Amino acid sequence: MDQQTYRKLISGRSAGAAAGLLRCGLRVAAAGYGLAVGVRSFLYSRGWLKAHRVDAAVISVGNITAGGTGKTPLVVWLCKVIISDFKSQISNLKSQIADCRCAILTRGYKAAKDTELNAQDYSDEVEIFAQSCPEVKVIVDPDRVAGAEEALAKFGASVLVMDDGFQHRRLARDLDIVVVDATEPFGYGRLLPAGLLREPVSSLKRAHAIVITRCDQVPQADVDGLERKLVAINPNAVVARSIHRVLCARSADNQQISIEQLKGRKVFAFCGIGNPNAFLSSIRDLGADLAGSKVYDDHYHFTEHCLAEVRAEAEASGADIILTTQKDWTKVSGLARPSKGAPLAYLVIEIKFLAGQDRITSLIEKALAGRISQGG
Repeated sequence: MDQQTYRKLISGRSAGAAAGLLRCGLRVAAAGYGLAVGVRSFLYSRGWLKAHRVDAAVISVGNITAGGTGKTPLVVWLCKVIISDFKSQISNLKSQIADCRCAILTRGYKAAKDTELNAQDYSDEVEIFAQSCPEVKVIVDPDRVAGAEEALAKFGASVLVMDDGFQHRRLARDLDIVVVDATEPFGYGRLLPAGLLREPVSSLKRAHAIVITRCDQVPQADVDGLERKLVAINPNAVVARSIHRVLCARSADNQQISIEQLKGRKVFAFCGIGNPNAFLSSIRDLGADLAGSKVYDDHYHFTEHCLAEVRAEAEASGADIILTTQKDWTKVSGLARPSKGAPLAYLVIEIKFLAGQDRITSLIEKALAGRISQGG
């Protein structure tokens, strides 16, 4: 079952007896998953499962739902804040933080970023982190404690940013930031696999901060209502609002295409990400004419045949430019060949805070200085 079919099933959009039976089966599986998650959470809250603390400040960026919530731009922003902004404030920080040697811990199946690896050999996030934050070391290891120890031993890291770390409680953290996507905040209200929730919504009580992403893609009243729900769950958390701002598009020959140049142009879009609708909405919001699209599963392994299919569909749609995401670009750029058809490009985005950035920044500073009290 592909990603889009699965989402239709768990959201209830797929009708019929067979779909209903499948949903019942998924809910039975979700009950077992929920029991396992609950037991694990209980053991950590009682201290029977211990979190391993390392000699570095640890900041986690995570979520409570599966699929694309917008963590990657936030991790990039966070690293840039740590590297640049806090270098001018080191007099207020612990001496060992003064050099601000930062490393990103992310899961995957390669031990570390290796410039000789093909982009398909490691996750798309790793490539984005390496390109966007060249000063930051990227450690790829599903064992976050082992990754942290490697970052300290090999690179002398004093700040660790744990990507997708909310559920990885074995590594103690100084600051927990959770990303909630305004377009689908609570994963259809059910745990995996009946919904997209990785753990119950009540787990947000562990968060120090919650960043709502894609606030521009839903009505303002919905964002207000979501923030009230989050505050009700965790009144002590800092809640911030953000959007993913498109800066420009960049073509295969590294030429910048401005937003003005995209307005009114016929675009064919393709992607393999967790929330494809958000990407397609971003293109429409730019004022481009979305002539067609092709959606693949999250973290899809692209081939030259895939690109040939995309180009054929783009030509049939009459598009004069083909757009993809930066994540997908890390995997298809090496496959792209010169073509007489529509040029291939990707959207360059960054996170932009609408509210709460100063409070998030203050929390980061406190975490680096060891001034945030730790709870379960």
